[in-house]
Amino acid sequence: MTTDLPTSGAVANPTVDAAAYFSAKLACETDPSDVYEAQETGERFILVDVRGSDAWAQGRIPGAVHIPYREIAERAALDIPLDMPVVVYCWSPGCNAGAKGALAFAHAGYAVREMIGGFEYWAREGYPTEDADGALPRTRDRLVALVR
Repeated sequence: MTTDLPTSGAVANPTVDAAAYFSAKLACETDPSDVYEAQETGERFILVDVRGSDAWAQGRIPGAVHIPYREIAERAALDIPLDMPVVVYCWSPGCNAGAKGALAFAHAGYAVREMIGGFEYWAREGYPTEDADGALPRTRDRLVALVR
């Protein structure tokens, strides 16, 4: 079995290019476990739910603020100090509203990251969720989280 990389579209130094790619990716993305840990340790950032109002009402991450991605350009500077790091999330890996929201925050001059997996993976991993009536039941999905 060969371990050679395909030569079609090959680059001069794939190791350097891979390191640059993954460094840039990690600078722009985070995941539910890292966001939860950052919340627990009091790291300075604001978590923004960029989904629509119906999704927000159905359930959200405690501590998040709601700014639908279509409203970020008008509301960001009014609601969030420019020096506040921002983490955005949407529904799931199948939703690109998080990327749209992150792009809108980046255009507005914010340091921003997208929480990959969105609300779906936050909930599936068993982290706290809430709605207007309070905390929602917590369960861990064995396909994405350790169940003890």
